[in-house]
Amino acid sequence: MKISAIYIIWLREMKKYVRNRSRLIGNMAMPFFFLAFLGMGFNSLGITGLPEGISYIDFLAPGIVAMGLLFSSMFAGVSILWDRQFGFLKEIMVAPVDRTSIVIGRIFAGMTSGVIQAIFILCISLLMGVRIVNPLGLVASLAFIMLIAMSFVGLGISIASKIEDMHGFQLIMNFLIMPTFLLSGALFPLDRLPAWLAAISYLDPLTYGVDGLRSLIIGTSHFPVIVDLAVLGGFCLAMILMARHLFNKTEV
Repeated sequence: MKISAIYIIWLREMKKYVRNRSRLIGNMAMPFFFLAFLGMGFNSLGITGLPEGISYIDFLAPGIVAMGLLFSSMFAGVSILWDRQFGFLKEIMVAPVDRTSIVIGRIFAGMTSGVIQAIFILCISLLMGVRIVNPLGLVASLAFIMLIAMSFVGLGISIASKIEDMHGFQLIMNFLIMPTFLLSGALFPLDRLPAWLAAISYLDPLTYGVDGLRSLIIGTSHFPVIVDLAVLGGFCLAMILMARHLFNKTEV
C-alpha cells in the first residue's frame, strides 16, 4: 500500500467534491431543512419522553449530523460507477498501484468530506440554539463522525464494486438508507419504541453512531459511550475489509 497513491486518490476525490457545487448545496440543504422545520417545529410542540432538560432540537441535532454523513457517504460509491463508465477506473487499475490504496484513498476522501459537512451542520445547530454540554465532547465527537463516514463509504464502495448499473445502485441505496436512518433513533428516543422495534434498531449500526454523538454533544445516551464506540468501530473495520475484498475482485 503506497501513501503517495492514497494521497493522489484522496486529492482527486476532494477536488471533485469542492468543484461540484450542486453536490455541496444538496448535502448541506437537506440537513438544514430537517433542523429548521422538523426540529424547530416539533420543539415548539413539546415532545414527551425526552430526557429532562433536553429540548427536541437538542435531541435531533446529533441525529441530523449522522443523517448527513449517511446520505453523503453511501452515495460515494457513485464515483466508482462514473469512473467505470468513463474509463478512468480501468486506467488506475492497470497502473502499478495496488487496489487497496485506491480503496483507502476513496474512504479517506469520503471521511474528509463527511467531517466538513458535519462541522457545517453543527455550526448551524449552534446558531439555532442547540445546547452543547461540553465543548471537549464536541471535539471528541469527531471520532464518531469519522467512523460513521468511513463505515458507510466502505459499504457504498462494496455495493458499487458488485453493481454496474447506475439506476440499480441508486435503488439499492435508497432501499438501505431510509430504514437505516429511521431505525437509528435519530428522530425519536429508543426507549419509547415497542420492544420488537427496539430490537431491530439495536441491529442498526447507525444507532450506535447517533447515540455516541448524542452522548458527547448533549450529554444523554441510551448506551454507554464505550459500547457505542466499540460497535461502530467494529462495523467500520468490517466495512473497510469488505470494500477492499470486493474491490480487489472488480473487473473492468
